[in-house]
Parts: sequence; C-alpha cells; structure tokens
Amino acid sequence: MERPSISVVMPTFERRESLARTLEGLGRQTYPSTDFEVVVVDDGSTDGTLAWLATASAPFRLRPIGQVHGGPAAARNRGVEEARGDLIVFVDDDVAPDAGLLAAHAAAHAAAADSVVIGPMLPPDGWRRPAWIRWEEAKLAVEYDAMRLGRYACTPRQFFTGNASLPRSNFIAAGGFDHGFGRAEDVELGYRLRDAGLRFVFEPRAKVWHYARRSFASWRRTPYEYGRSDVAMDRDKGHEALGLAYREFHGRHPLNRALARSCVGRPAAFAAVTLLLRAAVRIADAAGADRPAAAGLSALFNLLYWQGVSDALGGRHAVWRSIAEQSPAAV
Repeated sequence: MERPSISVVMPTFERRESLARTLEGLGRQTYPSTDFEVVVVDDGSTDGTLAWLATASAPFRLRPIGQVHGGPAAARNRGVEEARGDLIVFVDDDVAPDAGLLAAHAAAHAAAADSVVIGPMLPPDGWRRPAWIRWEEAKLAVEYDAMRLGRYACTPRQFFTGNASLPRSNFIAAGGFDHGFGRAEDVELGYRLRDAGLRFVFEPRAKVWHYARRSFASWRRTPYEYGRSDVAMDRDKGHEALGLAYREFHGRHPLNRALARSCVGRPAAFAAVTLLLRAAVRIADAAGADRPAAAGLSALFNLLYWQGVSDALGGRHAVWRSIAEQSPAAV
C-alpha cells in the first residue's frame, strides 16, 4: 500500500470504550483518510482491546499492535517504530479529536520545518469530573491563553503527548522516549528535541477534547513523580527543569511556600498536612466550593512535588539550599 503522510500513534491500556470514541473522532477528519494511518499499541490490556481492534472497521488504515505491558514510553516508541508516515501525531486514548486535528498539525509543519507542534487538550462540555481534574484543566487553560497571545513561549515543558506532532526522522534521531522515566518522559524527550534544533510551536486549531478520568489517589502520585523525574533530568541529562522549578518557587503563593518549608522532609508534619488538605479538597468538592478546592489542590500539588524532589536528593536541606541560591536576591 502507498505510504501515508501521517501516522497517528496511540498507546492504550484498559480503555476500550474511550479508545472507541477516539477512533470515531479520527474517522471524521477533514484530512484525507487515504493519507493517514492510525497505529494503536495495546500495552498489555486485559479488557479485550486487542481482539476488539482486530475486528474494528475504520475509514482509515487501522494498525493494531500488541505488546507486553511496558508503559506509555515503550508503547509510543513501538508505535513510531512500526509507523510508515513521515509525520508522527501522538494522541491519547481518552481524547475526542476535532475534525480538523490532523489538517491543523499538517499545516503547522508545512509552515515551520523541523518543529514540534503542540495542540490544546480542552475540557468537553457537559463532562462531569472532580475538582482535581478541573484544577488541571484550569492550569492548562492559562498556559494555552498565554501561548496563543504570545505572552508565553511554547517550550519542551508543554510537550504533552496527548496531542503533539513531529517529524518521524527527528524522533528517531533523538532516540525516542527514555523508558527509565515513569513520568515526564515526554518533557525529557522535549528537551533533547530542542537541543537538536527543533522549534516548539503551539497550534490552537489542532485541538482535542480530553475526557480525563483519574482517581484522587492517582492525581496525588503525579506531582511527587514529577519531582523525582525533574531531579533525574537534572542529574542524569543536564536538563534545566529542576532549576526552573527552583526559581519559580519564589513566585508561589506565600502560604504554599510556608507549607512546603515547614513540611517537606519532615514525615510527621508532611503526613498530617497532606491528610488535612486531602480531606479539605474532598469536602470542598462535594459542597461545590470551587475556589477553596482549587486552593487546596495547589497547596497539595506543591507539597507533593517538593517532597518528591527532597526524596530524590536525599533530604530537605539540599532542596532549600538550592532554592535559596536561585532567589531573586541571589540571582
């Protein structure tokens, strides 16, 4: 068969129903269906995903691939390895693509060679979700608006593979995702792509709607893992994510800074305060009190992130020494 121009690469794990919605959206693309393929890598699902994919019909070339569970980084690498298109578009299995998604990605690359294109993941209308998901959506919306208005440059820190694209040749040359990163593997690759000379571009027309489903426990693991990953990027790769976090700490809300200084690296205080914040967020969410819930989530995210940094560095003193060295007065 003739080689497609675009390969959509999508890992999936135990999400057959949401995967069906994503494939349905890809079937309504304005981009010619003969010019793209969809490579779905089933990462060891036990819900019958691979068998369902084998019998699924689509107006595009659908290529299901199965593998032993290895995580999203391994699944995306496998998908790119099997892909035949010159342009790779990464999407997640819990999004609904806009009809113009692939056309917008293709047009952005035609306008800027050797680029990484980031599209927004937007909250769907009428989609009920808890406070921690709404908090994430609000944080992303601030970044999207700032990039759209030119107040904020698109960088590797926005390389979220729920909706992003780049030339396959650049992905291969950079070495793909590092399987050693259980979290932030996309951002880590983003730094390597930038160092290789690629430019990051935000394209608001390349949009998807994100039907996020995450438990509160899963949400709480994320900032802690990001903290540990930022230390690994700094120590093993020389990327500046951790240095940026040190500098940005000084711009956080004073209460969040005080909580972090008082609790991070002190097990009893950390356990008590995080337990209190978790309870407060749940109560506020149940009562429909959005602002208190958001404030509690921001404080909790900040605490968990810096605890992850502290644990990875071997203690709280290294954290606060480094933050002090990056203070506005010191710089």
